[in-house]
Amino acid sequence: MKIAFAGKGGAGKTSITAWLADHLARRGENVWLVDADTALSLGQACGLDPAALPAPLAEREDIIRQHIGQGYMSLNPDVSGLPDTLSVDAPLGGPALPGVSPGRKRLLVMGTIAGATNGQGGGCACAANALLKAVLAHLILERREWVLVDLEAGVEHLGRGTVADVDALVVVSEPSLRALSTAGEVSRLARGLGLSRQVLALNRCEPDLALPTQLAAQLNLQMDLPERMLRIPALAGLKARQLESGSVLGLPEDDAIGALCDELLERLGSSGTKAPEPCRNMTASVSVALGAP
Repeated sequence: MKIAFAGKGGAGKTSITAWLADHLARRGENVWLVDADTALSLGQACGLDPAALPAPLAEREDIIRQHIGQGYMSLNPDVSGLPDTLSVDAPLGGPALPGVSPGRKRLLVMGTIAGATNGQGGGCACAANALLKAVLAHLILERREWVLVDLEAGVEHLGRGTVADVDALVVVSEPSLRALSTAGEVSRLARGLGLSRQVLALNRCEPDLALPTQLAAQLNLQMDLPERMLRIPALAGLKARQLESGSVLGLPEDDAIGALCDELLERLGSSGTKAPEPCRNMTASVSVALGAP
């Protein structure tokens, strides 16, 4: 299964991506992690030292020239070997299930168009962007493994159609008006691409907090949010860790995080116990009403 994570910056999408990847790997699944966010923090969230992170693909001019060319660009390059060559293995955040051989977590750092021009704003990033899209498309369409994509904050990737072929979208939001407004726009754009399998992950949400639909009704607003929702409470262990480490794994709430990951997979229509099958935007088999426990 191929899952993208999107939402407003700071809402927690990178943490949730790292949690789900670790949850799957500790249950024997092989997982590709794709960092497509400007912040490039997914590797640290997965417990990797910054020095161990691979260079963003968008900044590898040698590889871009080799696969895309100069002058006349190849728009259909062979990128089948790039993910294995450019990725690094990420450590597990805890033990595998008893009797289960742990899966492999591999991180691929994509980078951004700005990174492709070294942040100077000059030059053309068309070749880098073409290669980024080709690699992402290869992972999504050709690899019969789990692929989790941590997207750029906001709606840019959805607007460009970069991840139109993923199976599901997790829209991550805090319980705030600005974050929920961004989440609604992300959800709307994704549905326009045919991506109807969506879950709203409401992060740092207290159990008695008003639901988004209730908030919208009170303020007379139209919030075009996913129908299925998962509440994620604030975690004291994560709050205590944040000033000491970038890793979000191995927290005291590890068991609770595992249960939340199982719940998320259920809402996405996957048990997480079988090798993923391509399921291009089919309606999820589990329909959970907004706000259901």
